[in-house]
Amino acid sequence: MNAANIQWSIREFEELKPSELYAILQLRNEVFVVEQNCVFQDADDKDQHCRHLMGWLEGRLVAYTRLVPPGVSYTEPSIGRVITSPLVRRTGAGKELMTRSIDTVKALYGNIPQRIGAQLYLKNFYSSFGFIVAGDVYLEDGIEHIEMVLSPS
Repeated sequence: MNAANIQWSIREFEELKPSELYAILQLRNEVFVVEQNCVFQDADDKDQHCRHLMGWLEGRLVAYTRLVPPGVSYTEPSIGRVITSPLVRRTGAGKELMTRSIDTVKALYGNIPQRIGAQLYLKNFYSSFGFIVAGDVYLEDGIEHIEMVLSPS
């Protein structure tokens, strides 16, 4: 599959079609619960406050983030539930997803810091976008995470 053919869309929670919400939950379950073997409460009452960035390829959701406004997860705006389908890994889809997410957060909330709670094994991936470590390693749902911050450019 070619990441260049991904069609991108963004919606507020209330604008999501039932089929889009289902695809989001299905992809999050496929990767976070099944692939990463992590039992956790995915429905955490944050989705309703967020915008949802979706990447579609041939009618299938293959890339997703939720863009979290300031004050919901952190004082700063955040990018969460960063996920790519195994179908598009190593195609550049993840880099495109993060670039679009960072740019959209900046457009929505201004050129202010963005904070994420990153899975520790992806620290170098997020560092490549300018995020720097901003705390100690912590366990979340049995997986090592670290807070990282992207300063305004």
